[in-house]
Amino acid sequence: MKTSIRITLLGAALVLSACPSDNKPDAGAAPVAVNPALNPANPGINPLPTPPPPPPLTAEDKQKALYAFGALIAERTPVKAAEFSEADLAEVVKGMKDAAAGKELSVKMEDFGPKVEQLLNEKQAAKAEAEKKKGVEFLAKSAKEKGAKKTASGLVYIDTTPGTGKSPVATDTVSVHYKGTLIDGTEFDSSYKRGQPTEFPLNGVIKCWTEGVAMMKVGGKAKLVCPSDIAYGDRGAGANIPGGATLVFEVELLAIKDPAQMAPPPIPNLGVPTGATDKAINPPPPQPKQ
Repeated sequence: MKTSIRITLLGAALVLSACPSDNKPDAGAAPVAVNPALNPANPGINPLPTPPPPPPLTAEDKQKALYAFGALIAERTPVKAAEFSEADLAEVVKGMKDAAAGKELSVKMEDFGPKVEQLLNEKQAAKAEAEKKKGVEFLAKSAKEKGAKKTASGLVYIDTTPGTGKSPVATDTVSVHYKGTLIDGTEFDSSYKRGQPTEFPLNGVIKCWTEGVAMMKVGGKAKLVCPSDIAYGDRGAGANIPGGATLVFEVELLAIKDPAQMAPPPIPNLGVPTGATDKAINPPPPQPKQ
């Protein structure tokens, strides 16, 4: 019933956010000058006027607001992520109509409510498998690039600018610049765009990075092509990295940090922007090693 609960809570949140506020005026706000005769008991205090209500919605605005409400439901619940077919959506809408109208439902919720989570999990698994299939083809193509090395884990490592310094080990903290993309070239993260390199302990991030960055030398640049099982797995990460996705990282190893001269750095999200959510519900913590 987790999905039903999420949808119910969402509906409550939307309704509450749309309700008129009963908040009192800010006592610290500057009063607006009015006729003291309007407040004979306290002629030195001028009450703040109540903002006028918005004008009534026109018929066209009502129609558009209803459409927007439907869009909010799709975007803020698993409806959008499930990528339902037209026939599937028709059944979803039918259930919404019957419940909204207070009609007797055509299924017993005690029997089929728990199956909603199963349905969504099966949809997610099917999407992840499709992503993996595309990833296998991309990995095979990448492995044929000049200088490519494919490791036992499935990582494809390509030196683009050989470094001349030391190679880090898993227990080192490194400073890097990087850009992350999906196999279609869609960029999901970039330290270059943030204008600041990232520091992290190499054994505290996804396996692809732990392995791939350890193959680099300071001053070098490399491309890491990461199959999903050493990246973010079938769940993906946030709204930008789908489950089962093969990822491409362009990495520049700037330095291996001296433990005696640094404070413990935060672990980066590596593709999960600040505020993005896992399953569109909970903000993700710094990504741990899988």
